[in-house]
Amino acid sequence: MKALVFDGNLQLLHDLPLPVRAAGEALIKICMAGICQTDLEITRGYMTFHGTLGHEFVGVVVESDDPFLIGKRVVGEINCVCGSCASCISGRYRHCTRRTVLGIAGKDGAFAEYLVLPEKNLHLVPDTISNEEAVFVEPLAACYRILEQVTLQKEHTVLVLGDGRLGLLCAQVLKTAQCQVTLMGKHREKLYLLDGMGIISGLIHEATGELFDMVADCTGSPEGLPFALQVIKPQGIIVVKTTIASPRDLDLNSMVINEIQIQGSRCGPFPPAIQALEKRQIRVSPLISQIFAFKDAVAGFHAAMQKGALKILLHM
Repeated sequence: MKALVFDGNLQLLHDLPLPVRAAGEALIKICMAGICQTDLEITRGYMTFHGTLGHEFVGVVVESDDPFLIGKRVVGEINCVCGSCASCISGRYRHCTRRTVLGIAGKDGAFAEYLVLPEKNLHLVPDTISNEEAVFVEPLAACYRILEQVTLQKEHTVLVLGDGRLGLLCAQVLKTAQCQVTLMGKHREKLYLLDGMGIISGLIHEATGELFDMVADCTGSPEGLPFALQVIKPQGIIVVKTTIASPRDLDLNSMVINEIQIQGSRCGPFPPAIQALEKRQIRVSPLISQIFAFKDAVAGFHAAMQKGALKILLHM
C-alpha cells in the first residue's frame, strides 16, 4: 500500500504491507485525511515520531470481528489504550500510561491507504456528513474538550488566539456556550470566515488592552502563551491547545501574581463533534484550502506549511 512516511525526511512510499489487525481491531480503508498542525510540528522534531503520519481521517471498515461494522463509514479516536493501568482503571483513558497515539506516538497513522484501530475507538459517520466534513471530527472533538474542562457562563468573556485551523474551530465551539467570544489573529481574510456567527474578531496587533475571563491559545506559536498572560483577567483561565517543537521563553511571574490558572487541553469527545456537524452548528467547509490526490501527498503537505493555508485534505 501507499503511505506518507516521515523518517527524518517526508516521502510517499508505494510498497508497504497492509497493516495486520489483532482481535478487537478493525482494518479501515481511508477515504480522506486532513493535515494538522501537529503533523507539521512532528516534521520539525515534535514527539520524535518516525512512521506514517496523520490522525484526522474518515474511512470504511473492511475487516472487523464485529460484522455490523463492516462496510460502515467511520472516524476514530486516536489514543490506543491498555485498559489496565491506573489511568485506564480510573476512566482517564486519554492519559493511559502505555498508550500509543495514531500518527503521533508509537502507531502508524492515517496518511495511508489503510490503518488499524481498536473497534472501541470508532464512531459511525451519519450519511448527512460528507467525507470533507467528517475529517474535522477529531480536531472539533479537541475543541469540545475545553467545554469539559472549563464551565463557561453567558457573562464570561472569552478570547481565542490564532486564526488558523484550530482557532477557527475553537471560536465556533466556545460560542455554543452562549458566552461572548472574540477571535484574534494576524489575517483579516481568515477572520472574515466567521462573519455572521456572533463572534467578535480583530487583529492581534490592534488589541485594545481589554482583559478576558478565559483565553484559549490556538496560535501554534511560542508567542501565544506570553500574549495570553497579558490579556487574561486576574484569576482567569488560560487554555493551552498549542503543541510546538520549538522551546518557549516564558516569564510566569504574572501567573503567580494574578493567580492565573493554566489548563492544558488535548483530545476530546467525538459525539458532540459529530452532532454539531450533523446539525450544521459548526462551519468547516470554509476552512478547506485545497484537496490533493494522495499521489500528490508530499505536495499537499508542503502546501499546508505555506503562510495563510488552512486545512489541506488528502483524498485517497
